[in-house]
Amino acid sequence: MNGDIRGIVLLAATVLTGLMAGTYFVFSVAVMPGLGQSDDRTFVEAMQRINVAIQNGWFVLAFGGALVLGLVAAFQHRHGEGRPALAWIVAGVVLYVISLLITMGLSVPLNNQLAEAGSAGRIHDLAAVRARFEATWVHWNVARTLVTTASLVCLVWAIRVARGVGRA
Repeated sequence: MNGDIRGIVLLAATVLTGLMAGTYFVFSVAVMPGLGQSDDRTFVEAMQRINVAIQNGWFVLAFGGALVLGLVAAFQHRHGEGRPALAWIVAGVVLYVISLLITMGLSVPLNNQLAEAGSAGRIHDLAAVRARFEATWVHWNVARTLVTTASLVCLVWAIRVARGVGRA
């Protein structure tokens, strides 16, 4: 029974981490390149709306749940049969924490600056507002995409190790 619960928690942490990696990936390969081809007003307005819309329960569940369940999985795998997977789980959690630091330390402050610039219709220099935001945000989104994807790979490998399929 304990092994089943351990496995379910690790799987849930992995799925939520995958959802976050996928979210960042879609921004990297579709959303931002698409918006990059738009005019300044459309870019600023769309990003402001996305930044409001993404603050919802589903996003918070995946964003925070990946960390919480990753930590729970690490705790559950610290002894006995789960121990061989622990290093991979810890690596996955550490990488995910790095993505959170990028998000909270860089992406969110840029999002806040964009919001504080005011409504796109009232901004006098949309090009300057966009220039202060776009390149830096895109760069760090690629970084968090890579780090979160690496976290996902570690957690997938932890599942393999926990099941005895792969060895650490």
